[in-house]
Amino acid sequence: MKLPREFYTRPNVVQIAQELLGKYLYTTIDGMLTGGMIVETEAYSGENDRACHAHLNRRTARTEIMYHEGGVAYVYLVYGIYNLFNIITNIEGRADAVLVRAIEPEIGLEEMLLRRDMQTIKPNLTAGPGVMSIALGITRKHYGEDLTGNTIWLEDKGITIPDEKIMTVPRIGIDYAGDDALLPWRFYVKGNKWVSRK
Repeated sequence: MKLPREFYTRPNVVQIAQELLGKYLYTTIDGMLTGGMIVETEAYSGENDRACHAHLNRRTARTEIMYHEGGVAYVYLVYGIYNLFNIITNIEGRADAVLVRAIEPEIGLEEMLLRRDMQTIKPNLTAGPGVMSIALGITRKHYGEDLTGNTIWLEDKGITIPDEKIMTVPRIGIDYAGDDALLPWRFYVKGNKWVSRK
């Protein structure tokens, strides 16, 4: 079942980030279907999180989509190389987001290998937000994409990750955020080989 808008517009971004584990992320790019199960996420809150691009109601051309009603894509470039895929959550004006860091690939493996210029299936195919976006064909042209549409979407296949399998740890690469860098807002499936490495 495709996740409805109401899944994304709830107020607790940390809860949503955790609940996204076990959901499926799919793309249809250039006619090719690719996707897999989400195994790692990070939550960002515009209201009270110095790691969030929209902290203190910062509004720029890049962050404007974060103030949209939940259920759209926020894609931005890091290191001049990688496009990172984020899911906007909460109601219009609140600027919360979930970074999807890794999936366990299941569909369209040959296409993912081509996009990643890889010959064999290994964890670094989709373990990490930058390489995951490459494998799924997500670029900045998908900034603002409606996640209830048919280009990028998420599905609930009835998989629930047991609490004891959900690891809750600080986020990665946000040392600039001071004490907020220590918030335990990164979630991943314990023991899953597709989770990114620090």
